[in-house]
Amino acid sequence: MSQAEAIRSAVESVVEPEINLTLGDLGFVRDVDFTNGVVTAMIAVPSPGSSASAAVRSAVETAAADAGGVSAVNVAFEAISEEEAAALSSRLRGPNAAAREIALASPGSGTRVIGISSGKGGVGKSSLTANLAVTLARAGKRVGIIDADVWGFSIPKMMGVEHPPNVLDDLLLPPIAYGVSVISMDYFVQPDQAVVWRGPMLHKALEQFLVDVHWGSPDYLLIDMPPGTGDVAISISQYLPRSEIVVVTTPQPTAQRVAVRAGLMARKVNQDIIGVVENMSWFTGDDGKRYEIFGSGGGEALAAELDVPMLGQIPLVPALREGADHGRPIVVTEPESEAARAFGVVADGILARGPRIRSHPELVIS
Repeated sequence: MSQAEAIRSAVESVVEPEINLTLGDLGFVRDVDFTNGVVTAMIAVPSPGSSASAAVRSAVETAAADAGGVSAVNVAFEAISEEEAAALSSRLRGPNAAAREIALASPGSGTRVIGISSGKGGVGKSSLTANLAVTLARAGKRVGIIDADVWGFSIPKMMGVEHPPNVLDDLLLPPIAYGVSVISMDYFVQPDQAVVWRGPMLHKALEQFLVDVHWGSPDYLLIDMPPGTGDVAISISQYLPRSEIVVVTTPQPTAQRVAVRAGLMARKVNQDIIGVVENMSWFTGDDGKRYEIFGSGGGEALAAELDVPMLGQIPLVPALREGADHGRPIVVTEPESEAARAFGVVADGILARGPRIRSHPELVIS
């Protein structure tokens, strides 16, 4: 293999982050020229000005340079044609696109879908979802988030995603932040617009998030649920019957008594409860002492009542709130902090406990 061929092969091996296929497999490498140590690559992409294109540029530059003998790399982009976009959308949707089947719910799906649930608002579900997703991604897992709190969407802000999804024909490519794919109603609602929806509209929006978004085959899809046991929770249980639940509460008994209803609803629709996470468990002062501002024992009591493991306790940390406000999760900005280690404990508990193996006595192998 010549040097020019080796460089082209390296460029073709670069993975397009939103589609999760190589540039070579996608046919996106239009031309690679190698002259006098300089590589000039023309790459086709769905949206030349997107953050995904910036990631492709960096990866192509690295791949070409690593091939050796390269003094400079120049990367240019062009948009794929409408015909290419339509063909690729059809390919990614698969043969059952017309039936609008949810691939994540199929028996052959390897994705664990986990709803982050609570009985009431203000317990930190979104903070847990964002930091847990990034922690799982940093453990080498492919992770996505659906921000299903359609009235109180906050995940894009917490993840620092400021641009809407790219569109491939009629298929949405979710933005990626810190290795996590993110979809949210926030991308489709104007800042001065209220979401005044009832059950059927919510049901349809969730279907679109599951069918019209290219998730690929993530290892984990976390769903930031709205509080309570209303329409969204019911729709998720219908669309994704194999989904699991993590119940979030705070230490005070009042929150625990409300949170138990989220667990009971999961049981009613045959969703497996992985465990309980207690948020805002304590504040560590400058004197090193832990102050239990919101009381204690709520998480343990909830786990005992639901007969599930206590996955972890997350401390009350100002940097956690600051990171959420600025789109930089604390597991990224302060990976060795007390809070980041607590999220790591929760992630380890989820990784260690695999999905429930569901038995079907009606199926007999003879």
